[in-house]
Amino acid sequence: MEQGLHITLAAERLFTVWGFPVTNATLGMWLVMAVLIVVGIVVGHNPQLIPGRVQNLFEMLFEYLLDLFEKTLGSRQLALRYFPFITTIFLFILAANWLEFFPIYGTLRAGGSPLFHPATADLNTTLALALISFFVIELSGILTLGVLKYGSKFVNFRGGAMGFIVGLLELVGNLARLISFSFRLFGAIFAGEVLLMVVGTFVPYFLPVPLMAFEAFIGLLQAAIFAILTLAFIKLAITEPHGH
Repeated sequence: MEQGLHITLAAERLFTVWGFPVTNATLGMWLVMAVLIVVGIVVGHNPQLIPGRVQNLFEMLFEYLLDLFEKTLGSRQLALRYFPFITTIFLFILAANWLEFFPIYGTLRAGGSPLFHPATADLNTTLALALISFFVIELSGILTLGVLKYGSKFVNFRGGAMGFIVGLLELVGNLARLISFSFRLFGAIFAGEVLLMVVGTFVPYFLPVPLMAFEAFIGLLQAAIFAILTLAFIKLAITEPHGH
């Protein structure tokens, strides 16, 4: 039984390239990127004036997301500016969460270790995504409002001691996004992976099927949460500070 159940918190190193370690989570991330690139080429290489089912599905999805971004940001121009970034994050996380259900995860092995590990079940990947979102959010606020006006959200002496404390809490909240972004996604996906492995080991036939459907829903939900929170924080970052 111990040989059939193999759970590790960290991704496992498979080999190195020019001194840089390549883990099974790295291969999982490359697989997600390859799938997204292939799907993008297949769907977008020859768009039709009268779209087929696949093209129509993607057009409906993108139009829905664009309308959502426009309502949140209050501007079509801003929606078009941030649409590629936020949609890419959503699709990457969704693909990473759903690809883990394919049989190549956990079955293909190299040197005793699984060849592929879910990218979002590795804290390095989720932390990298959190850092990217964090810097985009902060740079959006700085470039839209300017350094001094954006900085006044966090360093505010006009409101006295209370204004200074509120600004300090705002700064701590901004930094805490790195933890909430990365650990929420990592914890949800890693816990689901462990649950499926344990259930698949002890009850291998019927119970894993509804659990897989539930985890697929959780994967969609986590991708949507990450993307929507990024959108909401961008809106907060580009909004004028109180009092201006």
